[in-house]
Amino acid sequence: MRFRLGIDTGGTYTDAVLYTPTQGVVRAAKSLTTKHDLAQGVAEAVAQVLGDAPPPVELVGLSTTLATNALVEGHGGPVALVLIGFGSDALERADLKEALRGDPVIFVAGGHDASGSEQAPLDEAALLAEAGRAAAQVDAFAVTGHFAVRNPAHERRAARLLAEATGRPVTCSHELTARLDGTRRALTTLLNARLIGDIHRLIGGVQDLLASRGITAPLMVTKGDGSLVTAATALQRPVETILSGPAASVVGAAKLSGLSDTLVSDIGGTTTDIAFLHDGRPELDAAGARVGRFRTMVEAIAVHTVGLGGDSELRRDEGRRLVLGPRRAVPLSLLAHQHPRVLAELETQLARPFWRPLDGMFALRLRALPDPAVLPRLQREVWEWLGEGPMALDELCERRHAERQLTRLIDRGLVIRAAFTPSDAAHVLGLQGNWNRAAAVLGARLRGRLESLADKDAGLEDPETFARLVLELATRQTALAMLGAACAEEGLPDQAAAAPLMERAVSGNTGGLVRPQIALGLPVVAIGAPARLLYPEACARLGTTAVIPPFAEVSNALGAVAGDVIQQARVTIGRIGQDRLRVHGADGPFDTFVLADALAHARLEAEQQARARALAAGAGEVAISLDEQVTMVDGIEGGSIFVEAVVTATASGRPGLAA
Repeated sequence: MRFRLGIDTGGTYTDAVLYTPTQGVVRAAKSLTTKHDLAQGVAEAVAQVLGDAPPPVELVGLSTTLATNALVEGHGGPVALVLIGFGSDALERADLKEALRGDPVIFVAGGHDASGSEQAPLDEAALLAEAGRAAAQVDAFAVTGHFAVRNPAHERRAARLLAEATGRPVTCSHELTARLDGTRRALTTLLNARLIGDIHRLIGGVQDLLASRGITAPLMVTKGDGSLVTAATALQRPVETILSGPAASVVGAAKLSGLSDTLVSDIGGTTTDIAFLHDGRPELDAAGARVGRFRTMVEAIAVHTVGLGGDSELRRDEGRRLVLGPRRAVPLSLLAHQHPRVLAELETQLARPFWRPLDGMFALRLRALPDPAVLPRLQREVWEWLGEGPMALDELCERRHAERQLTRLIDRGLVIRAAFTPSDAAHVLGLQGNWNRAAAVLGARLRGRLESLADKDAGLEDPETFARLVLELATRQTALAMLGAACAEEGLPDQAAAAPLMERAVSGNTGGLVRPQIALGLPVVAIGAPARLLYPEACARLGTTAVIPPFAEVSNALGAVAGDVIQQARVTIGRIGQDRLRVHGADGPFDTFVLADALAHARLEAEQQARARALAAGAGEVAISLDEQVTMVDGIEGGSIFVEAVVTATASGRPGLAA
């Protein structure tokens, strides 16, 4: 018997499963995710699940929250955005300026018009001059040309020039989407380029691990729509792995629960991802994947992602209320488990006769940096201070410029804070016991006495009282997240006005003159490591049932090997003048005066593109389906006038297996 090995790298845990289509999950394992080198956590989980005598493996699947978490938390490498034929006003749309985070933008003359005709020659000299100045500051380039989906010639030429001149990876917008809306294409391309370094490190590490264990089976990666692609494809288009983890979790949840109509909620260490199954299939977001406030053009499952997980950082919001997320913090119990000397520092802080706002918080390196010289001088100083291991934030931030530079290192994904989290609260209350409970108790006492300044009568200096408060916050925010996703699913209007009533309904407080009740009309399949801790109560407050199936903790890893390879290609036909029709193909336009000829050409090109993409993405055998949407309007003098046509070919098939 041959097996399939599924792997999922989450914010806190890395999971692995052995699976066969006939027996289901045969074996499962979990290990801590090692942010400094994700391959280490993968190696540990894989070693546990394979055992001493590894069985034959015919397919390896990988799902990851890497891209999703990087965007939610604002991490990623520096990128230069190249805009061909756009004005500076483009930065004011689609949250593009926010996504840039101060990275350089290069405006270059060129681009095409809506018909695919050149609107201005590409200014190659300006491109190379600006790129030469930016190359030392960035890890990659993102290129978006005006109407490049109608004619990609300038994007392709710019990419060749940039690659030859700088040696940096280059992403082109027409490779990621065939849709219009240049600024959203630019946003998607920028995010893709920003993720290249991280995804290369992860996939490269997994490939090295498989080779060291003699596993030659194909390595597939889960896309955000739940389908699979080869590792080589994912390396070129990492942005398509946005929502990879949630997509795999929905596929896995459907397998594990056997339910065809349900809400699926996956809670990890950093995020909670909520999606809906209808007739056994996840819904896709027609507008493109949204992560945080960024609406991309990535085709993915319709998922509601919130920054809430077992390791969410506790903070006060703008209204001075205690809330969890959206950023992840290393739990103090985990920090002390890995760095025992932290326990003594917590005890020292608690013994001090004065309190500091940063008590119970630490900073530590999140991953390795091969060449610290690439950091600005002040950031490099902070980086070097953290070379000995975790450092108390109060000590670190007393040093000159340290607080601002620390924030920048955190934003770049190089450093992370450690603080009290729901995972620590579970340790305090004896609901979780795999890390250091003593550190969790000390953290609860430190944070509790600080928060008691705002509420002296709440008894928050008692660690168990404070821990119950944190888990109550997690339960309430979990219920609100599911409620918000359900409202969005039904197209209900903005719920801001009803927010106070919703919060009261899920608070668990039965007092008050107004006692609203809310019920979900679907059961909830809850998966992820913290699911058993929060979902029975959260679902009870929403008047529904929590279904937590066996192996719920490793659903994502199962989904990573249970999907199909699915690739699409879209070809558009437009009008040029009164009578001429133009097919906007990948290799340039094709003109004709006969609609039937244009449609035949578009069908052939779409089918060829989809088949080639599916085979390149790792499909064994491919089936093709075609969809045509032809838009006609009534003419003034009768008859119909052609406006536009879109031909979509979908190629699908099971991934090829090792012999």
